[in-house]
Amino acid sequence: MESITNVTEFPALLGELMLLLAAHRGAFRQQRTFLRALALVFAEVFAFGRHTVTQLLLTLGCTDCDWAGWHRLFSRFRFREEVLTRCLFRETVNHTRPDEHYVVVVDGTQIPRSSRKMPGTSWMKAPRTPIFRKGIHRAQRFLHGAWLTPSEDGYTRAVPLRLLPAFPEKAVPAEAPPRREWAAALEFLRWVRQGLNELGRRAQRVLALADGAFDVVDFWRGLPENVDLVVRTARNRCLYGLPTRRQGRGRPALYGERQPPPEAFLRERSAFKRVTIRVRGRNQPLRYRVVGPVLREGLADRPLFLIVVGGQQWRVGKRRLRVRRREPAFYLVSAVWRGDTWVLPMEIEELLAWLWQRWEVEVCHREMKSGLGVGEKQCWTRRSAVVSVQWGAWVYGVLVLAGYRAWGLLGGPPAPARWWRGSRRWSLNTLWRGYRAELWGTKEFRPLWTGTGDNWLKKEAWLAALSNAVPAAARI
Repeated sequence: MESITNVTEFPALLGELMLLLAAHRGAFRQQRTFLRALALVFAEVFAFGRHTVTQLLLTLGCTDCDWAGWHRLFSRFRFREEVLTRCLFRETVNHTRPDEHYVVVVDGTQIPRSSRKMPGTSWMKAPRTPIFRKGIHRAQRFLHGAWLTPSEDGYTRAVPLRLLPAFPEKAVPAEAPPRREWAAALEFLRWVRQGLNELGRRAQRVLALADGAFDVVDFWRGLPENVDLVVRTARNRCLYGLPTRRQGRGRPALYGERQPPPEAFLRERSAFKRVTIRVRGRNQPLRYRVVGPVLREGLADRPLFLIVVGGQQWRVGKRRLRVRRREPAFYLVSAVWRGDTWVLPMEIEELLAWLWQRWEVEVCHREMKSGLGVGEKQCWTRRSAVVSVQWGAWVYGVLVLAGYRAWGLLGGPPAPARWWRGSRRWSLNTLWRGYRAELWGTKEFRPLWTGTGDNWLKKEAWLAALSNAVPAAARI
């Protein structure tokens, strides 16, 4: 443990990773379990094939030892997922100020499976089939709750905090009970709110971004205190104005006058305002309109704001011009009472910028599944079928957070190729390459490999000598 916390001998990226892993020691019951977890984390970086448990052990060179103890890390209660992710959450809070929003994203994701008996699996709509002919596939459904790093020149990155099971009722029974996605999202938001309260940040508000699947009445009603929600809504959503006070007898009105549907506000083009937000290093012009406060049908006691973002049309290409379109979008935002009126939870420019960054959670889904192999571990018990997926998301979160601490968002290493200067924000492949380069440069790895020079003529001569030595050895 002392060698882990002593990071003076490690490079910057590897040192941040060691500090983060040492901060998670309390989530493991025994020291040997913690050391096995550390070994699996580094095996995830060096595994070039599938990220199964056996392939990770082959990467570590554990071919002759007993593999049962490694599999019991997921099938037995060697660690608690809630405690493990709570340690990661506390590390992310250090990067936010108490006077600013802690921005999170909730979204559903599917882990494709091929077994009909695996706990938590069920038949679901396949996202990789064409929209005009939807297909089905076997998968597990999870609720992904991620934290968005503070924006830097329009860039941000999603760091997964928790993957909560949201299995349908017809799924194969697992350790987690069946529930809907919005119910799992409520548990995640309450977990985040409780974590901030425990850290003494009761006044810090949480901004949650979600897509249209979470525009549910019960989800709005169950929001914790000091949690602001921004959710995409339907273009024909039934909205009302605030009720006016009336004198006389009778029950007071719950709703005011009925408002036009959200799509009707697109016709009044003169009422739109223009703003330019910074998105991924570029200026993005937008047309928007704020309507409200309004009341959603079924939520008479929760005022909201409607944000209408106008569509866009532009041309791309030099030789062959092509027309690109972006459809209009409609969002419902929690209203906050300040002074004597209802206002938006933050400035509209900042809110629109965060709405644009919601797509980072989709990028995180792709990188976790294709880059880190989340869901590839062959775990079949009721517990391990869920915990192994949550483990992969935690490993991804720790590795990305360490990269963010070492490089920021735009301070990654330069691209090694001369024909490409590299992107401004480092990618997941750049992060993997950084970990491997720093690990191979440590004193434990240095005697095991020899690097080649920068001169290609010397490399060619070295390869030619090596190729001639092989047949010569075969003749002997």
